[in-house]
Amino acid sequence: MESEYHFKFEDLLVYQKAMDFTEFVDALTKDFPPRELYALSSQFRRASDSIGLNIAEGYTGSDAQFIKPINHAIHSSNECISANEKAFRRKYISFEQSENIRKEVTIIQKMLTGLRSKIRLRLNKK
Repeated sequence: MESEYHFKFEDLLVYQKAMDFTEFVDALTKDFPPRELYALSSQFRRASDSIGLNIAEGYTGSDAQFIKPINHAIHSSNECISANEKAFRRKYISFEQSENIRKEVTIIQKMLTGLRSKIRLRLNKK
């Protein structure tokens, strides 16, 4: 079901990709050991959530203001790679799951850096 209330940032493909990634991480961390509930599981979920949240937060500002939240989203995606590596080393996820996360984060980061470059070009034309 689709809401009758729509926000422009929801049209950004990188935002949609980030939201899908968050749901993937949430489902994945449900299988982590209970001792990780307030540790790695929580940190991984919060880092993945932060990607889309930063995009939404920064979208309504000026182009110059949007650069900073995009950078924060990139930083959060890097944090997801670190959490992914910890989960793999602790044997909470398989190599294939780890590679899938790396692939998705790579795609998201390319989209974020592309968006940031596009905004910087617009700023330089002013």
